[in-house]
Amino acid sequence: MHAWLGLMSGTSMDGIDAVLVSFEEQSIRIHATQTVAYPDDIRHRLLAVTQNHGTPDEIGELDTLIGCLFATAANKAIEASDIPASAIQAIGSHGQTIRHQPSGSAPFSIQIGNPAIIAERTGIATVADFRRRDMAAGGQGAPLVPAFHKAFFSSRTESRCILNLGGIANITLIPADQSPVTGFDTGPANALLDAWCLDQTGRPYDADGHWAAEGVVNDKLLHDMLSDAYFAKPAPKSTGKERFNLEWVKTQVRRHPEAHAADVQRTLLQLTANSIQQQLPTEGGLKIYVCGGGARNPLLMDVLRQAVEPAEMEVTDKLGLDPQWVEPVAFAWLAQQTLSGMTGNLPDVTGAIGPRILGAIYPA
Repeated sequence: MHAWLGLMSGTSMDGIDAVLVSFEEQSIRIHATQTVAYPDDIRHRLLAVTQNHGTPDEIGELDTLIGCLFATAANKAIEASDIPASAIQAIGSHGQTIRHQPSGSAPFSIQIGNPAIIAERTGIATVADFRRRDMAAGGQGAPLVPAFHKAFFSSRTESRCILNLGGIANITLIPADQSPVTGFDTGPANALLDAWCLDQTGRPYDADGHWAAEGVVNDKLLHDMLSDAYFAKPAPKSTGKERFNLEWVKTQVRRHPEAHAADVQRTLLQLTANSIQQQLPTEGGLKIYVCGGGARNPLLMDVLRQAVEPAEMEVTDKLGLDPQWVEPVAFAWLAQQTLSGMTGNLPDVTGAIGPRILGAIYPA
């Protein structure tokens, strides 16, 4: 049996998800999962670096520290399984994005978490740095997971939208008629909710949306937020905390001093739902499947379900994969693609000039 290990930490920056998996034709078998939370000091340092508050020394130290934590997550997943390390073909590590600037005269995307350390501490070949080849070919370097969605979630009887509610929300549109798969980042999801909650309450996130439920939507604030040019920008497009961050929220809120803190939280939650709804295709018959951390926020899910009506909405459990593990499984699959000499991007999604084999290989 050939197994693969995927490592993922997204824009929420709360920790590392590790999954040990094998692929058999169109089926996925998960052998073990593990989540390693970032220590508070590491998370705070990462958040500072994303806002350009980091020196080269700070970024270099974090690259090493995050690499060690990724290796720990991988080894814990292996220890929790009955799969010997010798049966694991490779680790696919997304790394931790600290800056993503896909536009301008010199586009770039930076992920830290030294993959050489992961290979060294696990004894397993590691594939990383997935985004830069797509960008070198003129693409956004994101989102990359739609290729995995296409491979495992396609249907000939149902047009599907795979909606990932991470720090940033992104959608993959998979038509039943086998026409090209498309997708893009719609804008903020948990990133702004978490940032405002931490700033106002000291808590890293609003558990189950309880604090947001205490507030009401401020319609004028919501209108101003939805006026951000990103939402009307045509695809291909991708974004991150470089644009949607705490300062972005505070800039909006300063124009609406009447908004109480809980009202802002509730309005940010509505922003996530409305910005997604406004960017979905208008034709009927689309079935939405949600994955990512936001799938665990019942208030966000309720508000989103109302926003997308009459479209039906489920979680990816219905497709056989727990919403928490979709992205780390995708990077295990991308590692398989790389070592098999097969492409991992979708040019119709990223805007690259063609399909490319992604990633760099760090041998065991």
